[in-house]
Amino acid sequence: MAIVEKKEFTKGMILTISFLIVLVIIYSPVFKGKNGLEASDDLFNSIAKGSTYYIPGMIKKSKAFMGKEIGVTIRLSNTDIARKTGSLFSAAGAAVSQDEAQLTIKGDLGKILAAALQDSDDMFNNKGAVLREKYGYDPKEAMYNWWLACKLIDKALKKQKRFKEAKFVTSVRKKAVETGYNFYGIEAEKASKRAGILSSVLIFYVLYTMWWGFSVFFLFEGIGLKMEAAKEKKEV
Repeated sequence: MAIVEKKEFTKGMILTISFLIVLVIIYSPVFKGKNGLEASDDLFNSIAKGSTYYIPGMIKKSKAFMGKEIGVTIRLSNTDIARKTGSLFSAAGAAVSQDEAQLTIKGDLGKILAAALQDSDDMFNNKGAVLREKYGYDPKEAMYNWWLACKLIDKALKKQKRFKEAKFVTSVRKKAVETGYNFYGIEAEKASKRAGILSSVLIFYVLYTMWWGFSVFFLFEGIGLKMEAAKEKKEV
């Protein structure tokens, strides 16, 4: 490979080497024991958590379903999951019978959803110990069982043409159970309070991308590869 423009090639090499040095730093655990990608993920997750707290509103809406009885049968993947899932509904005051991996659940929908919402709220607020003490197993597993059960109950209620109830069960699953599960262990932050660091990270992402672009650009110029506008053809 022949170097045509030594000055441009040198610029490209300096930019490339410095880019790689920064890349090594980004992937090193220098941000409180985490690398740059993990630290930035934590930042964006904490800000996202601060803007996705729908649970209080869902708790208010769930009161409209108090006193509405349901009777559904759902099938889980194995007997152990069925047993653990059944304990969620038993704690919520529902009557639960298990036949291997199949559960038959009868109870007040409002009370069942209130229990799911309370567990979701505890998880959202990083109180997993409350669920562990209540159910006797991993709190994230308990939340996954709530999520799966709500999905199966939604299908069962639709078969019974109870579409209003099914719709709210799905809302609880998506807006409460999922957020409780996904944001467990993350401290919530408001974007306004972290505006400075947030802006700095975004600006760095843009500049770092441009950094690599200019590195390649100068290297190519150095070996004689240039972008030139096409010459206009003159009509004879």
